[in-house]
Amino acid sequence: MIGKRIQKLRSDKGLSLSELADKAGVAKSYLSAIERDIQDNPSIHVLEKLAGVLGVAVSSLIETQSDDIAAPETLDAEWTQLVRDAMASGIPKEQFRDFLEYTRWRQLQEKNTHPKS
Repeated sequence: MIGKRIQKLRSDKGLSLSELADKAGVAKSYLSAIERDIQDNPSIHVLEKLAGVLGVAVSSLIETQSDDIAAPETLDAEWTQLVRDAMASGIPKEQFRDFLEYTRWRQLQEKNTHPKS
């Protein structure tokens, strides 16, 4: 899923695989493996690099509830620092993803418990 999102965003930006790999500072072969979903667990560090070049939030690359790609947005400095802090603290991607999914679930539960009149 992540690979297809990256591939679509890259294509939408008119970038070749080589161009994105060069601009993001990742190996072309590694990016190719990600896009083909052979490498389906890239590090947050690599995702941050790719998201930066593609002009999207990292979350739009790892979103699991929808196949739709979120509208491109730029990470502000606070979000970038938050991601860097999470990486530096050793939080695994899986734990970060679980937290996001739990937060979405809680929001849905609250919405269903307290529907707007």
